[in-house]
Amino acid sequence: FSDAGSSVEEMEFNWDEYLEDTGATAAPHGSFKHVDTSLQNGFAPGMKLEVAVKSDQNTYWVATIITTCGQLLLLRYDGYGEDRKADFWCDIMTADLHPIGWCEQNKKILKVPEGIKDKIPDQEEFLQRVLKGACSAPANLLEGLHRGKNPLDLIAPGSRLELQNIRDSLEAWIVNVVENVGGRLKLRYEGLEDSDKFDQWLFYLDPFLHQVGWAAQHGYSLQPPLAIRSLKSEADWQEILKQVKEEEEESSVPTDLFKDKPVIGVHSFSEGMKLEAVDPMAPFVISPATVLKVYNEKYFMIEIDDLRPDRTTSQSYICHVNSAGIFPVQWSLKNGLHLSPPPGYPGQDFDWADYLKQCGAEAAPQSCFPSLTSDHGFKENMKLEAVNPVDPEEVCIATVTKLKDSYLWLQLEGSTKPVPDCIVSVESMNIFPVGWCETNGYQLRPPRKRLLSLPCVPFPNLHFRILSSRTVHDGLKNQELNSSDSVVINGKYCCPKIYFNHRCFSGPYLNKGRIAELPQSVGPGNCVLVLKEVLTLLINAAYKPSRVLRELQLDEEAAWHGHGETLKAKYKGKSYRATVEVVRTADRVADFCRKTCIKLECCPNLFGPQMVLDKCSENCSVLTKTKYTHYYGKRKNKRIGRPPGGHSNLEVAMKKPNKRRKRRKHFFVHKKKRSSTSVDNTPAGSPQGSGGEEDDDQDEVDEESLTEDSTSEHQDELLEESEVSEKKSLSSSPTQSELSHSLAQDRDKRKRKLRTFSFSDDENKPPSPKDIKMEVAEKLQLDSNPLEWSVADVVRFLKSTDCAPLARIFLDQEIDGQALLLLTLPTVQECMDLKLGPAIKLCHHIERVKLAFYQQFAN
Repeated sequence: FSDAGSSVEEMEFNWDEYLEDTGATAAPHGSFKHVDTSLQNGFAPGMKLEVAVKSDQNTYWVATIITTCGQLLLLRYDGYGEDRKADFWCDIMTADLHPIGWCEQNKKILKVPEGIKDKIPDQEEFLQRVLKGACSAPANLLEGLHRGKNPLDLIAPGSRLELQNIRDSLEAWIVNVVENVGGRLKLRYEGLEDSDKFDQWLFYLDPFLHQVGWAAQHGYSLQPPLAIRSLKSEADWQEILKQVKEEEEESSVPTDLFKDKPVIGVHSFSEGMKLEAVDPMAPFVISPATVLKVYNEKYFMIEIDDLRPDRTTSQSYICHVNSAGIFPVQWSLKNGLHLSPPPGYPGQDFDWADYLKQCGAEAAPQSCFPSLTSDHGFKENMKLEAVNPVDPEEVCIATVTKLKDSYLWLQLEGSTKPVPDCIVSVESMNIFPVGWCETNGYQLRPPRKRLLSLPCVPFPNLHFRILSSRTVHDGLKNQELNSSDSVVINGKYCCPKIYFNHRCFSGPYLNKGRIAELPQSVGPGNCVLVLKEVLTLLINAAYKPSRVLRELQLDEEAAWHGHGETLKAKYKGKSYRATVEVVRTADRVADFCRKTCIKLECCPNLFGPQMVLDKCSENCSVLTKTKYTHYYGKRKNKRIGRPPGGHSNLEVAMKKPNKRRKRRKHFFVHKKKRSSTSVDNTPAGSPQGSGGEEDDDQDEVDEESLTEDSTSEHQDELLEESEVSEKKSLSSSPTQSELSHSLAQDRDKRKRKLRTFSFSDDENKPPSPKDIKMEVAEKLQLDSNPLEWSVADVVRFLKSTDCAPLARIFLDQEIDGQALLLLTLPTVQECMDLKLGPAIKLCHHIERVKLAFYQQFAN
């Protein structure tokens, strides 16, 4: 009964569901300026370049960038003014594009195109006027090895940079890029190739990170930090440095990449001044600090005050005028914040006036500090992603718990070790928008889930104590309770341990592979909580979670003897809710588990308080699927479209298309339609063949009883209009034998030759999702010019991609083919209010259309 072809999907964290559950909102993407900067491709609207004239490839003319999308540029020859009719797309990789001045250097001809010859009587005077103060496109992105590449991608593993040591001096040392995650770099000191002990994570725009050669240009020496200097001899370090200089050309990063780094201004601090500061290595408290040393007009060192006479270490680091976490004296008091007294300070009531008098020091004047702003877009309870300062490898879910001026207090969730609220600047490069990790393929630490988070019914004579070393179960393996935690449970309401007996028959609804991945047991604990967790695991282990949720849903006509719990399921991008009845007392648990198993048409012993060791008492392993359904299965005759005998979903869809359409309530609006070639291909007796992965149409009827988080049914109806032609093709009601014959022929054809991805008038429906997956690597072949696409054509194209749920936005905003070709990532994020991940995915498909348009129709 195993499904060899099924893949066991790991349950992943989903931001949309999490925000819905917590009732929180995501911090606006525009608040993360360093992320916006990292997404720029080096080209910007308004830049000028020299482009070969289409009608005469031996001549060139100046063009202006109108917009960009990946490696495609929308250009307009200078002289057309605001006329967009002559705009054209160019692929950086293939087009004849050059920076301003290239023609003069290479003795090429600049000549006005025929279309605007009458508008420019004096070519020389015109060029002088339009090129005065103009910004040329970067030469390094138009020529050589870097042509067409995203600037951020140029920082590849193996690249070398120079990093200033901010702990003990300003000397720099070479670092190797080990990993580049969306501009966040994992760096390893040169000479420590075999050790990751001193690795650091920094964003590429960090003011202390520079291209190779920066130290020599600015008068700083290249010396390994004190922390690693003793690991090798001075001769070894000099040999490493010599080798680096010899390989400088091969591993260097373009200087232009750092043009957007923050400019460090001039400070006015003096040695001995007092201030308040947050240690960047442990940003949890605000402490008194002292300016320990002034290096020059840009850099100074501060030290967190420590009055203990026997101290062995100091917390010092180098700052500049715009460094985060430095404040004037009394800033904490004015903002109602706690100032942590220095270690060794007598008493807990810290007073700055007494402390300054005691130290004989002066406070740094207000003029030394930059003005703070509250205009940043962050609000309390907003969610974002943030680096764990204790373990920079971890990026965690973060909640804004407090705001003061331009500083946030962040509570991190899911960190390996609990940490206090972190204090970070709104301009910190260690905070990221929701979805940043997913977009860049990095693991986000998910929040911990507490199984026993609700209070149990108290009973004075019976206690269960859970020790700190014990986890609730494997599925919650990261959640550990403190040694002082105890769960008080009334014996009557205490659920015994519930076992998942993986060897038992899993039935048509549950995926055998996913069942095998479930923990061996859940509990003991409060009956309601344990059984809710069991049912949630089962729903997530289903072929179609929404179908199982429907089967478990409380029947309004039945007598209600238990406790109603709301459970959720997610299927094909849709979230469903339903109230499910669970029992509250231990004496009813066994019967509840058995009846639930029978509801799901699986072995009554699949889960329950009884562990199946070798042989199941139901002897389920020897029963075929048909016989098993006869013994334990249920057939609800009142279900529409499911006559006795179990016809395929295709037949149901053909016999009653109109009735089914009336009964639908748009719960599966965005469901990608399967072509007839994908239906009923599974052999008889497989899990899919018995209701696991089929009956799509039946589900669309039965999902009506579930509550779905969706709005705008009017737009749903409009979206479905594009599917009418698909349903018309089913109205002829072919026989089952004819279908089988045609399916076999079609399978043979698809094995011989892959279909070409296209949109033509005689093919009303887009390719099936399976076809899309197989052909995604191929070039897009269009049958019509995107400039002529209507809104319906654009919607039809989107529904053939993995961005189908976004089709309603294009319909609502009436985006036709011309508007589609003008969309860019910033425009998509701003106008469609999309998160970074979905926006990039959408722009990928738009870029494919643009590329196909340029190759097929632009000439």
